[in-house]
Amino acid sequence: MSLLGLDVGTTGTKGVAFDIDGNPIASAYREYPLLSPKPGWQELDPEHVWRCVREVLGEVAQKTKHDPIRAMAMSAQGEAVLAVDKDGAVLTNSPVTFDARTADIPAWWLERKSRMELAQISGMPLHGMYSLNKIIWFKQNQPDVFAKGHRFHCYEDFVQLRLGLEPIMSNSLAARTMALDARKGDWSQELLDIAGMPREKLPRTAQSGTVVGTISDSVADEIGLPHGIVVSTGGHDQPAGALGAGILESGEAVYATGTVDCICPIYKTYSVTEQTVAGNLCCYPSCVPGLFASIAFNFTGGSLLKWYRDTFAAEERREADAAAKDVYEILCDRIPAETEKLLILPHFTVTGTPHFDTASRGAILGLTLNTTRPEIVSAVLSGVTYEMKLNLEMLQSAGVGISRLRAIGGGAKSAVWTQRKADIMGIPVAVLETTEAASLGVALLAGQAAGLVSDLKAALGNAVRISYVCEPDAARAREYAERYGVYREVYGALKDINHRLAALDRAG
Repeated sequence: MSLLGLDVGTTGTKGVAFDIDGNPIASAYREYPLLSPKPGWQELDPEHVWRCVREVLGEVAQKTKHDPIRAMAMSAQGEAVLAVDKDGAVLTNSPVTFDARTADIPAWWLERKSRMELAQISGMPLHGMYSLNKIIWFKQNQPDVFAKGHRFHCYEDFVQLRLGLEPIMSNSLAARTMALDARKGDWSQELLDIAGMPREKLPRTAQSGTVVGTISDSVADEIGLPHGIVVSTGGHDQPAGALGAGILESGEAVYATGTVDCICPIYKTYSVTEQTVAGNLCCYPSCVPGLFASIAFNFTGGSLLKWYRDTFAAEERREADAAAKDVYEILCDRIPAETEKLLILPHFTVTGTPHFDTASRGAILGLTLNTTRPEIVSAVLSGVTYEMKLNLEMLQSAGVGISRLRAIGGGAKSAVWTQRKADIMGIPVAVLETTEAASLGVALLAGQAAGLVSDLKAALGNAVRISYVCEPDAARAREYAERYGVYREVYGALKDINHRLAALDRAG
């Protein structure tokens, strides 16, 4: 028998089947495009996402016929939200986390509640990205969608709905709507009332690892799944990744590099302070009852390397196809040994923490006629990591002790990039044997919910194994520290220019 962890991300869905001991035995992946119908809008077609999910489920099921799937759960991107009618038909595309159309909603909230009051209830620092704010945007700008919307879903519960189940959203994902009372683990009636959001338009919430139901035989046959799969609640992808990386206490944090770059530490107590709110740090339920998570992140993470791949790497893509190799491996292997002379400000989408600036823009500084494409790739890796060093320092200044990072996600597959992270961060970065930690975390949650995993902590102890650790190279760390000193000034130096450019974009 096997357990399936389905990771429904911003640009793709991956399903990984694990045996009861947490060893991966099969996987499948499908990529889907981000749509941008207007400047600043970034959204997904939910039907396209569901088609990809179906294909992933069917492919993994085919690969595991001798170890049939018995339980599954989902790790899902946060904030993206969509509306369905009473028959479950999708009414709108889903704005993703870094969609900028809700930039003015925080001002609306501040007429009603202070930042601290909102954070104390929801655990979220005020920002337009949260699902509730996207729903308010629909209510204000597309009232027909709000009126016809029988229910608003995030992707975890939307997939459950399409699997024929009465959906339940995990508390860790529900917190990313900004509508959850983070301490109580239920929708905040106060916040819903302020937003004019009827409670019945949202699914139920529950702790991660709660049984949602069993997929019916008819639905299983349509997709190509074995009969009798138990589905449980999973979680928001970042705390799900922390769980799958074996982080159950303070001292270490997971460093996930996917579409978004994110550092996620785990807390034992709910903590919202003036300092965390000022630094735009959140605190919300993790995927383990009684533990809380925070995230420091940059929206332009691995997506910046994907942008380079799609825009400039046609030659490497052809080479990768011909040699059946990963194009990212080819790109990273050609990076020059010396420290690059460029600096990249990786604000190619709206920024995450600590700035929360929807009007910033990306920049490449230091270009000359001698600049090569591999140097730009190197600067991409460094620029994204410099931004995360800002976040690491912010966490540390807020009292979060982090002595080592555990790298997960697609970026963790690159030894070159992982060593760069250690050199820039100045602390060790461990790479796990299973880099798809979010899928592992929710798969084990599903196994526990189905009664197949008796002790989650023991299962993690057996399943989570460190492949190697990148220690900071002292000489390289000094070189990067010098460049990081310059990088710290780039955002402030370009802020006014970028804001003026953003204003011109909006006017156009």
